Amino acid sequence: MNHLDLKYEKYKLQNGLQIILHKADKPHLAAVNLWYKVGSAYEVKGKTGLAHLFEHMMFQGSLNVPKEMHFKYIQEAGGSLNASTAFDRTNYYEKLPSNYLELALWLESDRMGFFLPALTQEKLDNQKDVVKNERLERYDNQPYGLAWELILANIYPQDHPYNSSTIGSINDITSFTIDDVTSFFKKHYSPANASLVIAGNFEFQQAKDLVEKYFGEIPDFSDSKLPAARKNHLIENKIFIHYDNVQLSRIYFVWSSVNFFHEDESALIILANILTDSKKSRLYNSIVYEKEIAQDVSAYNFSGKFGGHFMIAATVKPGKSIEQVKDEIFGELKKIAVNSITETELLKTKNILKSLFIYSLQRLDSLADIINSYDYYLGEPNSLSFDLERFTNLKTEDIERAANKYLTSPYFELRILPEKDR
Repeated sequence: MNHLDLKYEKYKLQNGLQIILHKADKPHLAAVNLWYKVGSAYEVKGKTGLAHLFEHMMFQGSLNVPKEMHFKYIQEAGGSLNASTAFDRTNYYEKLPSNYLELALWLESDRMGFFLPALTQEKLDNQKDVVKNERLERYDNQPYGLAWELILANIYPQDHPYNSSTIGSINDITSFTIDDVTSFFKKHYSPANASLVIAGNFEFQQAKDLVEKYFGEIPDFSDSKLPAARKNHLIENKIFIHYDNVQLSRIYFVWSSVNFFHEDESALIILANILTDSKKSRLYNSIVYEKEIAQDVSAYNFSGKFGGHFMIAATVKPGKSIEQVKDEIFGELKKIAVNSITETELLKTKNILKSLFIYSLQRLDSLADIINSYDYYLGEPNSLSFDLERFTNLKTEDIERAANKYLTSPYFELRILPEKDR
């Protein structure tokens, strides 16, 4: 049996809701994973943070479900649940004993079909305050917390879907009205703009009957449209200095990269791992362990539906200079661009990523989310083998080529310095 060959049934209701059913070998468990094809990339100027606000508002009750009872019902059934917001999508998910599948479907359908009748100014005001506090904790009052927003604002043009963060600006969050929430829901939370995955131990026909029973009557009211695609390639280096309430300086280098599942994405992910993912990695070993000029260093590649970027960040040790760290980072990048990496480095990184990949499939709720992700970005839920092979098939020259192609291009440099150095 090939565990990477996912068997599934995919179909649509009359109202456009897409259903993907996958029978998984998980005794007595079922996962419900609902993707709405809307995230912060779909927001307009002056209304940033609306998609994330919905992650909160959707737990405030609907016509037949009292406020916050969604959590209570699922947890009392022995299940778990949550939601998340990203640039490209918002998902809501439950994992619970399979004999409670109907409960999860009823709860998700009630807020998809009957969220607006239960919307009140009190609920909106309450959740605006919750989100503003979340923003203060994670961004404004967090050391280096504004780095992410500064990077987005500088690596992506103003009219790019990724120019602002999912949390949104404090002014925009404060200004949200009932009309804003109603309009956003009517535009994006329609059945035709959603994909429902049910994975686990259940009977297909019973699940199909339940889906029709609870979602079939919800009319399609979708008006969601894809944001306009915008290129985000810098034409020259940009440097930005930000003073913050921090003890140590930190430097970020960011290059434009590629969209999700682009042919070069896997090479960039491998490259980031080789640079910083362990104590033996190139940059960690060089600037943290041997030369002791940096407190820490990290690298990653982000790719989404409308663009991507590659980032390296390092915190400078007391008494050391940003220029020293910068020189060492670019020195290591040049070595890879000229001499490539070793077969040992590549094999080790592939094995780590393969292990993480396989581990992620063992969690039923994670598998359901992966199925929705493949369908959204590739149009094919059964893409496990394709996804894994794009890493296992890489050669050292692929990593060298990616380093040359992307990390020798113009970049954005962000320096976050202690206020006392101003």
